[in-house]
Amino acid sequence: MYKKGKIYVVGIGPGKKQDMTYRAYKAMENSDVIIGYKTYINLIKEYFENKELINSPMKKEVDRCQDALNIAMEGKTVSLISSGDAGVYGMAGIMLEIVDDSIEVEIISGVTATNAAGSVVGAPIMHDYVTISLSDLLTDWELIKKRLEKAEQGDFVVRKKKKKSRGRTTQIEEARDIMLKHKSKSTVVAIAKNIGRDDEEYVLTTLEQMLNYDIDMSTIVIIGNSNTFIKNGKMITPRGYKGKYDY
Repeated sequence: MYKKGKIYVVGIGPGKKQDMTYRAYKAMENSDVIIGYKTYINLIKEYFENKELINSPMKKEVDRCQDALNIAMEGKTVSLISSGDAGVYGMAGIMLEIVDDSIEVEIISGVTATNAAGSVVGAPIMHDYVTISLSDLLTDWELIKKRLEKAEQGDFVVRKKKKKSRGRTTQIEEARDIMLKHKSKSTVVAIAKNIGRDDEEYVLTTLEQMLNYDIDMSTIVIIGNSNTFIKNGKMITPRGYKGKYDY
């Protein structure tokens, strides 16, 4: 009898087992094959040594989805993995665009990089926030700058992810300059690196001083709003309770 395959698109969170959701772990445990970008496979391989693990290089996202689909059509269960949440800059959208109704696809959420970094540095996203990628590989840089402008005009907390771009190395500098048009130089900024991994680290600084720190592809930058402050070494964006309640 023909066995119909299935694809799980799994967000593995920051990477360690304790940071994965139960559903994410069980999906990979129930899969015949796990496929993903090589860095993400390296993060989970110690937990699934008995599975077939397939590494995929960067910039091969469409090929990765097609490979997962081909394997599922052989009757196997496949986990296609992303770090963080598969539906946030991950593989969920591409997979759903490629697949037809002959194969079941289940999207399994994970802890996003923003949420993971936020919990480490304090409570910086207690109020309205936006997430903006500075990569112009798939989005025009002029549009990215427009989004930054609008986010700053609205006094949002801004989470920025620096990714590789088309030869552009000054995105973070240009983004900071845009923000300085609308935010104070003393605005609190968290720079968090390798969150959820053994070499996790972060620093709290200001919008004026943030470029003094190394910001690479493993870094999450969270810029506070006009009310964000530091207390006991933690970054806090107040929700507004203090104006309504006594404490």
